[in-house]
Amino acid sequence: MGENLVKTLIIYKSVHHGNTLKIAKVMADVLEAELMDLKDASVNFIEEYDLIGFGSGIYKARPHKELIKFIDDLNKVKSKKAFVFTTSGIGYSRYNSFLKNKLSEKYFEIVGEFSCKGFDTWGPFKYIGGISKGKPDKDDLKNAENFANDLKKKF
Repeated sequence: MGENLVKTLIIYKSVHHGNTLKIAKVMADVLEAELMDLKDASVNFIEEYDLIGFGSGIYKARPHKELIKFIDDLNKVKSKKAFVFTTSGIGYSRYNSFLKNKLSEKYFEIVGEFSCKGFDTWGPFKYIGGISKGKPDKDDLKNAENFANDLKKKF
């Protein structure tokens, strides 16, 4: 651990191919953050951190329902910053809006967002062998690293 004085937690939900986890790990390394699978997270943990990242794959154009419920269960916060990240077969950044809006309702200050493509075999995509094969790739991981470095400079 270096000079990073911002206590950071990254909570992620990564289900099918580990796409979101790959991105979360890169960000956690750069930010010297604690990395936590959503299944191990508690709403009580939030109070201990200054910056919290929330990441998910996208299912039917929404983040995972368990992450949405987790955010819904959070108390309103004071002086907490958050960033969001998503992976999806298409890679739309607009998928981040749902998470950003949910977190804003809890008074988080949103300080960044990241999205990229991830290998997707959900629903009809499984019949064609999936889409975005090989994603996230080394370029996506480098972009996630750059995002985290830019975020780190803000603190």
